[in-house]
Amino acid sequence: MVAADPDGQRTAQVLRETIDQLYDGQRTGRYRWDQLFKTEKTHCGTLVEINMQREFRFVDGQILDFSIAGVEVDCKYSQTVGGWMIPPETIDRLCLVISAKDDADPRWSMGLVRTSVDHLGAGGNRDAKKSLNSQGRSAIFWLFQTSPLPANVLLQLDIAVVTRMMAIQSGASRVRELFRVAQRKIVGRSVVATVGQQKDYMKRVRANGGARSALRSEGLLVLGQYHSHVRIATELGLVLPGPGDSISVRVSKSISRGPGVAEIDGIFWRVATDDDPIELAPILPKPTKREAGEEDGP
Repeated sequence: MVAADPDGQRTAQVLRETIDQLYDGQRTGRYRWDQLFKTEKTHCGTLVEINMQREFRFVDGQILDFSIAGVEVDCKYSQTVGGWMIPPETIDRLCLVISAKDDADPRWSMGLVRTSVDHLGAGGNRDAKKSLNSQGRSAIFWLFQTSPLPANVLLQLDIAVVTRMMAIQSGASRVRELFRVAQRKIVGRSVVATVGQQKDYMKRVRANGGARSALRSEGLLVLGQYHSHVRIATELGLVLPGPGDSISVRVSKSISRGPGVAEIDGIFWRVATDDDPIELAPILPKPTKREAGEEDGP
């Protein structure tokens, strides 16, 4: 696992996309764990197993979920560390235990543990599944522990702000409001889908009628994953947008080049302060045809 994913970014993205898959925000507008039905929450473990196998191309096990490097491993997911339920067929075998919590400070963990009888609690549920006892939890070999999960920006905003935004009738207007209220925060593709709730939701971000052009009059840049945009984000000192990401920021002209200043179309710009007057933001460099296709994504 570590050789295939040394920094954990692939696993983190699988977990982020799995949780978003459950929310199904484009159709439902949901973005919080407590908005899911009980059956959907239960199904999350199965989806994590499926999506991990797809991402890493694990071979099916004969008895357990996967065969990794010739060793059978069962995959167990719980939103909380220690919440995994271990079935009888995995006793004395290896379990890949994964947890991920989606909140304002999202974190995930993943480790390996051999589920011997000594590692399991005395009780069990009606399926004879048992949880790890304190000895079992101590025996986990952590591959990653409390690592950052790609954030759902809607959970980082005040719930009253999100409620007001989601009450706006137009999907395009909701997306524009999103970039107004979530400045300097990474906005993932799934968040745009949740807020826009439209088929071609990424169109609401782009120029030519989307937020990128509509918000220029308010001094806002909406930067995407393109190389030219990432260069600008780097120079402005912003968090860098990755594949499918966007980030908005209000800018003001700068009289000279220096740290925190970006050159756009021959003019120097910096992040605006609250005291700066609103200026028409510059037109951002156009993406290449390949980059434009990548932004639309799956």
